[in-house]
Amino acid sequence: MTKSVSETIAHAPSDLEKLVSDLRGLVDSKTLDSLPEIQVLRKRLDEGIESARDSAVRAAREAARQAKDAAMAADQYAHDEPWRVAGAALAAGAVIGFLLSRR
Repeated sequence: MTKSVSETIAHAPSDLEKLVSDLRGLVDSKTLDSLPEIQVLRKRLDEGIESARDSAVRAAREAARQAKDAAMAADQYAHDEPWRVAGAALAAGAVIGFLLSRR
């Protein structure tokens, strides 16, 4: 079953947090403490994760804003052109009814 956009956006932070925790668990392994580059790697990982988190939040906000703008435009069109909307709904209903009656 596919997720809706809102479900995907809602679950993205928790999915990202799970990935972060898995990566931190791997990098925080005590066996890696002996490597001198591990502190640099940990810092780069933290910065990359923070950047990805910020990008994901910005993308989710932008998608929500665009969806809201599209809904407002559709609402405005329906108020400006009610007969066209009613005609389109009637035509769509007639086509669906015709297709279902052929079964």
